[in-house]
Amino acid sequence: EYETKDTDILAAFRVTPQPGVPPEEAGAAVAAESSTGTWTTVWTDGLTSLDRYKGRCYHIEPVAGEENQFIAYVAYPLDLFEEGSVTNMFTSIVGNVFGFKALRALRLEDLRIPTAYIKTFQGPPHGIQVERDKLNKYCRGLLGCTI
Repeated sequence: EYETKDTDILAAFRVTPQPGVPPEEAGAAVAAESSTGTWTTVWTDGLTSLDRYKGRCYHIEPVAGEENQFIAYVAYPLDLFEEGSVTNMFTSIVGNVFGFKALRALRLEDLRIPTAYIKTFQGPPHGIQVERDKLNKYCRGLLGCTI
């Protein structure tokens, strides 16, 4: 059983496994596919301990009132991500995992980004107030990236 760390990025995914796929296997597949897992053998796997970088599904619970839907909680170590890159983080967490065949459906429900990672972002070059004024958007988070 994995104990989350204050420095882990924590994600909650709503998972609907394909028929015959246990929820624990579906959660583990999401964690692997969105971090260090792959469908093929990679020659560089032997050069690095992937245990340091892999995502871990640490808890699964059924969604109340929904048949065959579960919330899979996944922890990702900060070492998996490039500092200061929202694009890198989102590409890893919500990139190609959504096309994974073991799942009928997958949705990112929640994401907790630790302070240690947030501090690596420099912010907009002219300051946040200039960006808010340009967009006329206040009192909320701003995010823009291409995946």
